[in-house]
Amino acid sequence: MTITGHATLAGTTHYRERFKDIAAQNHFRLQQNLWLSSIGIGTYLGNADEATDARYLESVTRVVELGANVIDTAANYRFQRSERAIGKALRQLTAVHGFARNEILICTKGGYLPFDGGPPTDVRRYVEETFVKPGIARFEDIVGGSHCMTPAYLQNQLDQSLRNMDLAAIDVYYIHNPESQLGQVSEEEFYARLRAAFESLEKRRAERQLEYYGVATWNGFRVPAGSSGYHSLAKMAAIARELGGETHGFRFVQLPFNLAMPEALTLSNQIVDGQHMSTLEAAAALGVTVVSSASIFQGRVAQGLPKDLRESLGSLPRDAQTAIQFVRSAPGIATALVGMSRREHVDENLQLMRVEPVHPEDFAKLFSEV
Repeated sequence: MTITGHATLAGTTHYRERFKDIAAQNHFRLQQNLWLSSIGIGTYLGNADEATDARYLESVTRVVELGANVIDTAANYRFQRSERAIGKALRQLTAVHGFARNEILICTKGGYLPFDGGPPTDVRRYVEETFVKPGIARFEDIVGGSHCMTPAYLQNQLDQSLRNMDLAAIDVYYIHNPESQLGQVSEEEFYARLRAAFESLEKRRAERQLEYYGVATWNGFRVPAGSSGYHSLAKMAAIARELGGETHGFRFVQLPFNLAMPEALTLSNQIVDGQHMSTLEAAAALGVTVVSSASIFQGRVAQGLPKDLRESLGSLPRDAQTAIQFVRSAPGIATALVGMSRREHVDENLQLMRVEPVHPEDFAKLFSEV
């Protein structure tokens, strides 16, 4: 049976109350009228096999039990297997462990062509049989042989994600790395395609298949204005406002932010109302919630951290915890996503829910040292 409902203020408030005696005061943040945990689980890495599926099933369940209610995935993660593992975890959480659907924020993405369970022997034939012949996408719609964001394609992918997770609605649906298109189409054509995609997603909102939408990027918000692959957050928000009015659904962006990739905070590459500002500042001005991906950069900023930095961030037992603490303490980051496919990593990382994020004034002081 399909799991109905979506994240709500009442549900996420109830979730927050479950941990009121143990969670740090600022572990939960009110964003888009929802209480979201400062740490969330990502499901990108891992082999496409049953053993990894089982580990993600356990990890997602454990994360929610320990105080994190933000779950992130994508259609192409592990050839759709991550979405399917999340679906099984949600079934256990709601049917066995006593959690309600409205307590949890489920986020997924569409854009990259996903294989089904594993890589096909003939990629072109798979694309032709799966997407082109059924009329879901034309070859000319697919950029670089792997990326598409036409309305018909996104609808197909949203429907597929709903089936994979056995859900009636997604809370946040991201267009996955839209900057991939900018290498092969003009900026004018890019924003025309983005507008068509946003219009389609606004329709899906009206049909209650999703609550919010956004873009999940890698380079789009990290490069200087005018660079190849650059995204204007103000322009994206303006398109959404034209299509959906002041209650439009473009309310989330996901971008990499960590000790080695701080550009969202340090680079003034956005312009809002004539003012130059960072992406995090622009998002706050435009009413957009920012979620961090690559919070420990696949482990590359989770080892060998300088002693003074570790002390500034609370002298935590593990470098991985220190790296996560840096991200969740940054002003403007709502949730730090961390890939966690093993229970021991979940248990270690979620110890942070009991630790207060660094105070903004102290964070500003330490950032000059990074």
